Amino acid sequence: MPDSSGREMSNEAQNSSFKWYVVHTLSGHENKAKLLLEEHIRIEKQESHFGRILVPTENVAEVVAGKKRTSKRKFFPGYILVEMEMTQDSWHLVKDTDKITGFVGDSQKPRAMKPSEVNRILGQIEVGEKDVKPVSSFDAGQSVRIVEGPFVNFAGTIDEVKAEKRKLRVMVTIFGRSTPVEVDFMQVEKV
Repeated sequence: MPDSSGREMSNEAQNSSFKWYVVHTLSGHENKAKLLLEEHIRIEKQESHFGRILVPTENVAEVVAGKKRTSKRKFFPGYILVEMEMTQDSWHLVKDTDKITGFVGDSQKPRAMKPSEVNRILGQIEVGEKDVKPVSSFDAGQSVRIVEGPFVNFAGTIDEVKAEKRKLRVMVTIFGRSTPVEVDFMQVEKV
């Protein structure tokens, strides 16, 4: 859990009784629920029972009005992940926090996440912070306008989508002839 300077506290590092739990929040209030839970933990002096509290996000980019815009997107809207030692007091502390509706699963005795699930999600968070994923999805036949590169301001039709490479083959008209041009997802916007 970050301290007031934003650094991670290390009390969770070696506590083997800590497990990860999925906590349901009011949709759209994940960050606020995280802050309220952290504050509640500090007020109740329960730091020794809690580790990290995460709102799983990834960086995404989209082209809006010809300009690239990068933002964070939650990939589990309505949920946060809490690393904690499950005790009667810690269970009540989480349940009694504003913007939190409860634990996922059995509300009286929630089950911890499997280590493989935790590793997959933590890996997904790490990759999501490093790689910027395009928000837009494209289909063959869609009309687009190129907003970056040597063919800027050319309009065309998507001929092929190479999703794994994040590339498009766009047919543009150059000197009266239809010509294929390969562009990155971030170099076009839908018309």
